[in-house]
Amino acid sequence: MKSALADRYADGLVARSKLVVVVLLVLTAVVAAGAVVNEIEDAGIGEFETDSEETAALEYIDERYETDDRIVAQIVVREEGGDVLTRESLLEGLRLQQDVRADPALNATLDDDGFVALENVVGTAAVFEDRAVEANGPPDRSQPTLEEQIAALESRSDEEVAVLLADLLDPDAGTQGENPYDFLPQSYEPGSTTAESRIVFLFQIDESGDGEEPQAAYDAHVEIESLFEQRFDDGFVFGQGITDAASASAVGDSFAIITPVALVLVLFVLGVTYRDVVDVLIGLVGIGVVMAWLAGLIGWLGIPTSQLLIAVPFLLIGLSIDYSLHVVMRYREARAGTLEEDDGDGSDDTELHLADGGVRGVRRGMALGLGGVVLALAAATFSTGIGFLSNVVSPLPAIQDFAILSAGGILATFIAFGIFVPALKVEVDSLLENRFGRNRAKPPFGVTPGPVNRALSSGVSLARRVPVAVILVAFLLAAGGAYSATGIDTEFNEADFLPQDAPEWAKSIPGPLSPGTYTIADDAEYLATNFRGQGEGAQSQVLLYGDPTDPDVLRGIEDARGTVDGDGTITLRSDGTAAVDGPLETLRRVAAENETVATALDERDTTGDDVPDEDLAGLYDLLYEADPSVAASVLERSNDGSYESARLVVSVRGDSAAQTVADDTRAFANEIETRSSVTAVATGGPVTTAVIQDALLETLVQAFAVTLVVILVFLTVLYWVRHRTLTLGVVTLAPVVAALAWLLGTMALLDLPFNSETAVITSLAIGLGVDYSIHLSERFVDERERRDTLEEALTATVTGTGGALLGSAATTAAGFGVLALALAPPLQRFGLVTGLAIIFAFIACLTVLPCLLVVRERVLERLPLGR
Repeated sequence: MKSALADRYADGLVARSKLVVVVLLVLTAVVAAGAVVNEIEDAGIGEFETDSEETAALEYIDERYETDDRIVAQIVVREEGGDVLTRESLLEGLRLQQDVRADPALNATLDDDGFVALENVVGTAAVFEDRAVEANGPPDRSQPTLEEQIAALESRSDEEVAVLLADLLDPDAGTQGENPYDFLPQSYEPGSTTAESRIVFLFQIDESGDGEEPQAAYDAHVEIESLFEQRFDDGFVFGQGITDAASASAVGDSFAIITPVALVLVLFVLGVTYRDVVDVLIGLVGIGVVMAWLAGLIGWLGIPTSQLLIAVPFLLIGLSIDYSLHVVMRYREARAGTLEEDDGDGSDDTELHLADGGVRGVRRGMALGLGGVVLALAAATFSTGIGFLSNVVSPLPAIQDFAILSAGGILATFIAFGIFVPALKVEVDSLLENRFGRNRAKPPFGVTPGPVNRALSSGVSLARRVPVAVILVAFLLAAGGAYSATGIDTEFNEADFLPQDAPEWAKSIPGPLSPGTYTIADDAEYLATNFRGQGEGAQSQVLLYGDPTDPDVLRGIEDARGTVDGDGTITLRSDGTAAVDGPLETLRRVAAENETVATALDERDTTGDDVPDEDLAGLYDLLYEADPSVAASVLERSNDGSYESARLVVSVRGDSAAQTVADDTRAFANEIETRSSVTAVATGGPVTTAVIQDALLETLVQAFAVTLVVILVFLTVLYWVRHRTLTLGVVTLAPVVAALAWLLGTMALLDLPFNSETAVITSLAIGLGVDYSIHLSERFVDERERRDTLEEALTATVTGTGGALLGSAATTAAGFGVLALALAPPLQRFGLVTGLAIIFAFIACLTVLPCLLVVRERVLERLPLGR
């Protein structure tokens, strides 16, 4: 027997449908105003907060050290099989710098250092040679202008430039200023005057305010790339501006290709399911209301946008389509008379409420249909909403925002499709029937005889004949999926977000839909493989707490550097040593230009191993006198002149997973600890990113467990209150757990990582799975009370509710699954995982759940007290 409360609710809504539509439109406008009233900020991965030793160390460094906060872009000049150390190539590099300097907008973004490159080292050396000849003695060693460098190289022959280059690259020669080896690939042979590639570092100023992007510098990257392509046939510019532009373009190209396909697929499935343009339009209006509420909630609640929130609109669209189909199909069943009506006297009164022509009227049909489904909608809304809201206990603000927004959006979905859409449909159908004579009574999808009905009925046959076998197979697969998930990759790699080049079929698309060419991922790999990178993503750090004046510290650092090999993520210099900058490297660089420091450094090396081993405090004092800013970047000196800590900057592969970089940096720090008296803490951008991502993933996994427990408790209480059964909640949730295990196992097979990005997406498996299962369970209980046999009840349930579920699953899976064809890897993963989550949730609901319901009924018939 249906709930009297649900019947009264449906009757009241139908009776006041026009008022309901008006009130909801006004309320939607008020909520949506939040999207324009409040300004929304962006929250990146790095803005997630978590307490850890690594983040504390990074904060310590930021507070007490002179750190390089400049924006760094990298330019790679390449000629595979050729030579980029020729006179002409070096001159072209200097002329490129001249082109950039000549543009006032580009020049305004450059730091004092601006371009730092091998061509500047060679050009400067050439100028010093010319000055020495003119002065007939020691030359003026002030920094020459760019024009002087160009003129000095232009005045020399190719052979003369080669000789000059050979002197600079002589491994036994001392260097002043920039080390020329820093601009050459790891494969470079020391002393050689040829190389297939070289790197240029571009340093820019960041004049953006707190929380703002340095957009002027990023825009300059794109302009400089255009100037570079005019000068060089091979090579690339790599920087955040290039990455952002490529990502935005790839997303645009992806949606240009995919949107028409997705729209055609979605509208086709909706058209087949509804077989009515008006109902499709009403459903789209309802989705529009939900999206308006979502945008408004973000504004009113001041929720900053982040990667985690990408799943929310897709979850809500999936729920919206599902809710819409259930409301419309139950309404159609009621009007067609296939949904029986019980007035409470124990008799079937369907015929009493059928109008002429054998169909119910619009208002009575909606009252009966909505009354039969609204409790299932409310239960699905509450359980799914509470499940997602359980994430609010997370210590990470971004997870809290995700929880609040998801719960608010799910509530908005119920408001749109449990209140607004039924009222709107009553008004639209009444208008079309009464004023225009259009018959709005349509057959429900899957109930009438046909291929869909036969396909759905096959699930009933399995449930009736071999339910135990189906359950065993399903949960054996789930166990296999759970086992496979234990070996799934959980690392987070920024390189995985870089756009990939379009496949050949996409490139063959003519006209404006043809995608661009994307080499950014290949460029990142080449850069990481061949060069020592610059910038936060290519550098980790080690903070050394303790007394850095202890001679064992420098010796321990050097010994630890010797344990680093080329198989890890810590990059090597051209001489084969680990690319680690600290106090000793800083001393050597300053000594190359300061005779006092050079003498002191040599005097304090009593063992002849190029590592000073006495009076380090005095040596550090000289370093501070020679260059305070450089010294303060690697040493912490207190007000009384004592030294408190030291800092190492470790160059790492920028295309490696953050967790792998963190592991290698920690291993290096541990080696230092074992070989000296200091405490070494790994930190820096990649390390803290790994810490945050691990904490984020742990929180999401815990939230999965909490969500499932909360939903189980709610369903158990709900079904006990409504039907006096304690087992139906477990039965309803079991297929959801099975579908989730299938999904994780498939991700392992497809080598899809389970990280903070995909963990949020897999929450769709829970959200939609619970929704599907509740609708089927509620319908089954309802039909079981009416039907004489278990088979009749199961058939009515699966063909009635199953049709709506099939339409919903097909629509959302098709719409989101096509994202797997995108050029942007995040969209690819989102489309693939979302499509799989929807398909598995539907399969579990239409196969496993009916079998569980049958087994439960048979057990309860033998053990009536087991309810």
